[in-house]
Amino acid sequence: MTDELANRRLKAGKLPPDLLASFLSDLGPKEQRLLLGPAVGEDAAFVSFGSTTLIAKSDPITFATDRIGWYAIQVNANDIAASGGTPKWFLGTLLLPENEPASTARDIFKQLHEAASELGITLIGGHTEITVGLPRPIIAGTMLGEAAPSETVKTSSANVGDEVILTSGIAIEGTAIIARESKVELLAAGMTEAEIARAAEFLDSPGISVVNAARIATSTGHVTAMHDPTEGGLAGALDELARASNTGIEIDTSMVHIYPETKTICKALDLNPWGLIASGALLITSKPAGSSSIIEALAESGIPASVIGKITRPELGLVQIESGKTTPLPTFERDEIARLYSQ
Repeated sequence: MTDELANRRLKAGKLPPDLLASFLSDLGPKEQRLLLGPAVGEDAAFVSFGSTTLIAKSDPITFATDRIGWYAIQVNANDIAASGGTPKWFLGTLLLPENEPASTARDIFKQLHEAASELGITLIGGHTEITVGLPRPIIAGTMLGEAAPSETVKTSSANVGDEVILTSGIAIEGTAIIARESKVELLAAGMTEAEIARAAEFLDSPGISVVNAARIATSTGHVTAMHDPTEGGLAGALDELARASNTGIEIDTSMVHIYPETKTICKALDLNPWGLIASGALLITSKPAGSSSIIEALAESGIPASVIGKITRPELGLVQIESGKTTPLPTFERDEIARLYSQ
């Protein structure tokens, strides 16, 4: 019998969800205290510790080369917060290429400390190694957090009839990475130094952290589910939300905010912002009666948010409404940034 997977070649980016689902379908018996295990669309694992729930998350930084230590803390903390928890402890595995200057390791450690201090996180361990065959430094992190059992939030908890709220705008992270990594290409495509500099600052303003947004939303008591759009962009995050909750989704494209800098970069490099890595935005679902309370609470802290759609029955699929016309949501084989840097 031919192994079909042996002939299926994987491209840079996330493992396709159909493959991931099949690999996760037979992991053996579940330990009694595991409340939430691995599943497509779920951002973290939940383990019961009596009066508290341990929340665990792992994520690598593979596209960026600038500030990767800072990135690693931020993106892992985001997923703990999107699960209703408080990020507290971080372990990192840092892999460096042969002959890399020792100053690179020093700088990454400084970045880890900077980001951890910003969020009140303690660095509790990890591993460092100089590894053959690497073109650039790679860091993979594991973040641990905790929440009261009643405060945890699953991606799979979205219900038919819920409204979908989006904070900030899409592709914030992708905008910043490309501005920092591809300045020469952007200048050649006609962008100005000032435009690129503004886009590069998106790491900090509007910023890629959703820890505060998730905390504020959860505090209202109206959240049914949350999901942190990262690799795969908004389109990928909506697909994961629908898969996890076994629902459909309807999105009003006019309500999805895209920053001018993001539009300019995507136009210059022929990218679609809906499929571009999107840390900095947070998807929240809520019963319609609770959406305004969430949006108002976020606005009080200077975080823009709006209702962009609703959760529907699974047979209705994932659709978008644009100028009164309903069409399927765009799909992407891989993140647009992976496509860009694999060319």
